[in-house]
Amino acid sequence: MNKLQLYFRLVRLDKPIGTVLLLWPTLSALWLASGGVPDWRLLLIFSLGTLLMRSAGCAVNDYADQDFDRHVKRTAERPITSGRISGKEALAVAATLAVLAFLLILPLNALTKQLSVAAVVIAGTYPYFKRFFAIPQAYLGIAFGFGIPMSFAAVQGAVPAVAWWLLAANVFWAVAYDTEYAMVDRDDDLKIGIKTSAITFGSYDVAIVMLCYAVNLGMLLVAGRQFGLGWPFHLGLAVAAGIAAYHYTLIRGRERAPCFAAFRHNNWLGAAVFAGIALDYALR
Repeated sequence: MNKLQLYFRLVRLDKPIGTVLLLWPTLSALWLASGGVPDWRLLLIFSLGTLLMRSAGCAVNDYADQDFDRHVKRTAERPITSGRISGKEALAVAATLAVLAFLLILPLNALTKQLSVAAVVIAGTYPYFKRFFAIPQAYLGIAFGFGIPMSFAAVQGAVPAVAWWLLAANVFWAVAYDTEYAMVDRDDDLKIGIKTSAITFGSYDVAIVMLCYAVNLGMLLVAGRQFGLGWPFHLGLAVAAGIAAYHYTLIRGRERAPCFAAFRHNNWLGAAVFAGIALDYALR
C-alpha cells in the first residue's frame, strides 16, 4: 500500500460505521433544535465535522493502543501496529484533521466553539480510559454524543436541559453497541489487561446490553414528548426497538461474528430514530 492508502485505513474511511454512529444523534439534535428546519450550512458543517473528528479520533486511538493491538487478532494488522505508519505520522494526521474540523466551526457562535474544545479533549482522552475505567464505553458515549449539545448551541445559542438528557440517552446506546463490539475481542482483552464493559459485565453482558437499549429508547420517548412529537416519531422508536430485539438473537450466543454484525447493525437503529424525528416534522 502507498501512504495515502495507509492513512485512509488509519482513519477508518474504509469502515464508515463509526462515523454514522456519531452522525445519527447529531442530525437528530439538529432537527430537534431547529424545529425540523435546520440550516443547510449547519448540516454541512456538522456532517463534515463529524467525519473529520471521528477520523482524528481513530488515529489517536491507534497511537494509544499500538502496544495492545498487536496482541488482538482483529487489530494486529492496523497501519501503526504493523509498522507501516509511525506514531508521529498518526499524531500529525490527527492534528491536521482536528484543525480542519475547528476551521469548519469558525463561523459559529462562541458557545459552540467552547464546546468543541471539550469535545476534542474527550475524544483525545478516551483511548486511555481503557487502562483504568471499568466501563470505558460510557465515556465513548459522551464522545460520540457531544454533537448533541453542540447542535443545540449552534442553533439556539444555548444548551437546554433536554440536550443533556439526549446526551445521557446516547451514553446508554453507546454502552449497548460498543459492548457488542467488545464481546468480539473479549478473550484477547482479558489476556492483555484492557478494561471493557464486556469483561466488567461478565455473564450479565447480554442482559445489560438489552437493558441499555431499553433505557435509551425510554429516554428518547420522554424527550420526544417534550418536543411534542407524534406518531411518526413513535413509529421510528418502535422500529428501533424491533432492531434492538433482533440484536438479542445475534449476541445471545456470544460468538464473534454475530456480535460484530449486531454492532454494525446499529446504523439502522440510529437511522430509524432519526427518520422518525425527521418525518414527524416533515408532516406538520
